[in-house]
Amino acid sequence: MNSRRNFIKKSVIASAGIAIIPNLSFGISNGFNKEKLKIGLIGVGLRGTNHLDNVLLRDDVLVTAICDIDSTRISISLNKIEKAGQKKPAVFRNNEYDYRNLLNSKNVDAVIISTPWLWHARMAKDAMLAGKYTGLEVSAANTMEECWDLVNIHEQTGTHLMILENVNYRRDVMAILNMVKQNVFGELVHFRCGYQHDLRFVKLNDGKSAYGKGVEFGEKGISESVWRTQHSLMTNADVYPTHGIGPIAAMCNINRGNRFLSLTSNATKSIGLHNYIIKNGGANHPNAKLKFKQGDVITTTIETANGETIIVTHDCNLPRPYSLGFRVQGANGLWENDGDRIYIEDHSEPHRWDNAQKWLDKYDHPLWQKYGEHALGAGHGGMDFFVINAFIESAKLNIAPPMDAYDAAAWSAITPLSELSIENNGQPQNFPDFTRGNWIKHKPYNWIKDTF
Repeated sequence: MNSRRNFIKKSVIASAGIAIIPNLSFGISNGFNKEKLKIGLIGVGLRGTNHLDNVLLRDDVLVTAICDIDSTRISISLNKIEKAGQKKPAVFRNNEYDYRNLLNSKNVDAVIISTPWLWHARMAKDAMLAGKYTGLEVSAANTMEECWDLVNIHEQTGTHLMILENVNYRRDVMAILNMVKQNVFGELVHFRCGYQHDLRFVKLNDGKSAYGKGVEFGEKGISESVWRTQHSLMTNADVYPTHGIGPIAAMCNINRGNRFLSLTSNATKSIGLHNYIIKNGGANHPNAKLKFKQGDVITTTIETANGETIIVTHDCNLPRPYSLGFRVQGANGLWENDGDRIYIEDHSEPHRWDNAQKWLDKYDHPLWQKYGEHALGAGHGGMDFFVINAFIESAKLNIAPPMDAYDAAAWSAITPLSELSIENNGQPQNFPDFTRGNWIKHKPYNWIKDTF
């Protein structure tokens, strides 16, 4: 931790990691430069305070405002800010819409939004309209209207939005991205990804998992179960696609020479949460009578303009180990992160998997080679270090971030489109072109040359 703090304070990573994936915008730049960025945090729950911890390690950032309706989380955040030696920020906690008063503050340049999903798009829209450089947690939007709103308001105001998809910065993912850009896999053909994570339990204020506590949700719930479980009750869709699709979108140049064309989605029956409630709360528990709408396993197949297919899986309500299920396959071989295995024609023994680690070490991304030791302890294996650095450096320069409003819209559109497809027995659904045709003229980003 001290090594990371000292490293950041030396400011030697200015702008490094901004352009990990294509760095473009079709909007307007206001062209200002902030040496000391004033940040407001909207939502300081577990995820929000994780961002707060990383922000407070930097000497080029001031936390000038925080907002949350949970007084416990406000107290936790104020203690962290005081211990970091910063002045007490303005606090907004009067009601659900007090965040708008934060956005009206002239003492805030940029905001990080880490609230329940249903608030993401509306808060991001208000933030861009207020001229605040906006960092938005995933997923960015729930409906197609919200996806378009993010794009339209970005173009209307020229204010930038960055979707804070940290998995794009995972070390093995970036090594594979390096291999993709160096054509190790050859011409790309097929991808798999998803969010496969047992979320039947809840996380307490200390971030520890509490098995059996997920029986209650809503007003009686704890942490994410206050709001997240309701989505399983009401929606049959892939409600959380970006951890998987974000890295794949970078590899196949979505919005930059390629785009999503259409998808089909199917859902299994729903038994996972019901069984969990009976096991931990008993057959007579009131929630055992509820009928959950979301299928336990949702499978979506996407077709791209360049002819690749992508299978995206959502699997959060059954017992299982964590996995994002990545598979990257091209004419010369493939990588699968489940089992950490790889096969490269003319290098691997025919018909036998190679151990992936030697390839990941060989193609370790230059950003991780240079700064990996300083990222350790930043959260999620160091990914959070890079995503927050990219956000802050982009915001200081007021330039387009590496994952922008168009990415936020395209990746998040999987949710409403998958819901429509499932409702219509797997009928194909077309993706809107959020770039309005501009994806055709923007060439794939030469991220190695332009970043290092």
